[in-house]
Amino acid sequence: MFLKGIKDKFKQKSGRKFIRQTLEKPTPESTRSKGVRKIGCIVDLDKFDKADVFYEFLEEFKLQPNAVKIIGYKSYYDKNSPYATPVFSDKDLGWSGAIENSYALEFLNREYDVLINYYNENNLLLNLMSLKTRARLKVGFKEVGPDFNDLMLDTPITNFKTFKTELKKYLGVLKEL
Repeated sequence: MFLKGIKDKFKQKSGRKFIRQTLEKPTPESTRSKGVRKIGCIVDLDKFDKADVFYEFLEEFKLQPNAVKIIGYKSYYDKNSPYATPVFSDKDLGWSGAIENSYALEFLNREYDVLINYYNENNLLLNLMSLKTRARLKVGFKEVGPDFNDLMLDTPITNFKTFKTELKKYLGVLKEL
């Protein structure tokens, strides 16, 4: 148990080092053209547990049925418990910022037009997922900051309706809709 704690500390340290090194490099340009056709959502299920509301973007932006991909984060989850949303947790952190979760890897293998970082606290795993996800535009909360978001909204995390309204407004301003 003691050695596992030390191992976890070193994994976290190597994850923070990976983030620092990645932020120092220039971000690669996305190959996707303007417009919103695919949306990825990284949701902190510890703070906001209604992840199915993100499917409202299908109707709101007139998208295809499989255009919204959601992955949730829980600080701890039981693998035997059923979750409606694919979930990853702190125990999925590997060495050098690697994420060892099949749902997370499937999420990361896609490219999105918009990535929604629906979390409002800096968290190592959530930040890693955001950095590793290929997206043309990353949207999140102002508390997380500009390192992980291109567009930062100042709304409460519990008020999804306001977030959705503001997102639609700013995507219109950016001529993405």
